Amino acid sequence: MMKISVKDVTREIKGNIILNNINLEFESGKIYCLCGHNGSGKTMLLRAIAGLIRIDQGEISIDHKILHKDMDYPPEMGLIIETPSFFKYYTGMENLLYLAEIRDKISKQDIIETLKRVGLDPHDQRTVAKYSLGMKQRLAIAQAIMEKPDLILLDEPTNALDQDAIIQFKNIITEEKRRNACIIIATHNQQDIDELFDEKIYLNSGKVERVEKND
Repeated sequence: MMKISVKDVTREIKGNIILNNINLEFESGKIYCLCGHNGSGKTMLLRAIAGLIRIDQGEISIDHKILHKDMDYPPEMGLIIETPSFFKYYTGMENLLYLAEIRDKISKQDIIETLKRVGLDPHDQRTVAKYSLGMKQRLAIAQAIMEKPDLILLDEPTNALDQDAIIQFKNIITEEKRRNACIIIATHNQQDIDELFDEKIYLNSGKVERVEKND
């Protein structure tokens, strides 16, 4: 059971407080929504939890191990932050094979199955340069889930997805929750996937405004 603790976290950039004394806890087997308008701190909080930025005050711990002290990044993490970069002259399959080589945890068959899960053809010979925005977003979701990580962090994952793809995404995220992953989604369009969330965390000007639990 993974537990993430965010204690008294503050982050300042050029005199602007982006995260202001954030205190939150996340655990396995739940789906969390970071809600708020652009500039509310959603993406910055995801970056902090992912270990992509250092915080100015407070600490973030994962299973009692402190980020940037006991480890550089959370172990077993899948991630979409803003617009993912792919090799545009490789196919989707080639991109995922290349990424999978980094940790060497999954097989080619695992990648084929993941592409099918997100609604992409693993045998499609088009390069990513010829993908629509929706196809690129499906590929981004595929790379985030393909290694079955314990922690999944998704920034605006339904951007550019049509209604069929959103339904597919809901099914995937429900399956990942059932697998006992901890899933944190930042979005300003939560109505698309509102029924998925166990908790909704509303951010405003870098502060936690309120937390709503879906009992």
